[in-house]
Amino acid sequence: MSVQKTLTHLPFYTDLSQAGRESLLQGAKYNACAATEIILHKGQRVSGAYMVLNGRLRVYSISANGNEATLTWIEPGEICVFSLNCLFNNLLYPAWVATEQDTEVAMIPVALYRELFKHESSVQDLTVHSLSILVFRLMEELDQVHGLRHKERLANFLLVRASSSGTLNITQQQLAQHLGTSREVIARLLQNFVAKSYVRTGRGSITLLDTEGLSRVVTDK
Repeated sequence: MSVQKTLTHLPFYTDLSQAGRESLLQGAKYNACAATEIILHKGQRVSGAYMVLNGRLRVYSISANGNEATLTWIEPGEICVFSLNCLFNNLLYPAWVATEQDTEVAMIPVALYRELFKHESSVQDLTVHSLSILVFRLMEELDQVHGLRHKERLANFLLVRASSSGTLNITQQQLAQHLGTSREVIARLLQNFVAKSYVRTGRGSITLLDTEGLSRVVTDK
């Protein structure tokens, strides 16, 4: 399926007026990005609103000592609220954005998005919905940072991000970047989880063996 066809299958597109659909298809820019590719840098001027069609984008910060920490993810069908804030308020992008896997992104130019937002209720609804999702995710992450230790945050991350089959394709370095710590800390915590038969680790993958055990790590403080 082409990226343009993917866009036409998103719920908000079907609710656009005919003129809105034509303007969007003519004006949107499509980018196919490889895994772990940085597509936005902190302080960069954005050209429009970024919407994920396939794959996933990771928005993250970098501390003074070089550690990365995930702020939020942008999933298929979602739009980056940070980019919306930049285009509506003429601001520079406040973080870094990278792909977690091969990802297709539609970039809707500033003038076009503003025009669609002004006249199309589905774009207004998409904007409000995206903002609500971002606030929820940021509050959830803030709650974890202040309320949970690394062990508890790691257990929670594995429970939330694992697939329905209980697997998660991720390296220890990526886990460290998500949680804002070092790979050595993650390695030590995973060894503990393996010793307790909570998980099984492989090259670039983790399999959950005991979700109840991991849940107790999160709740038993």
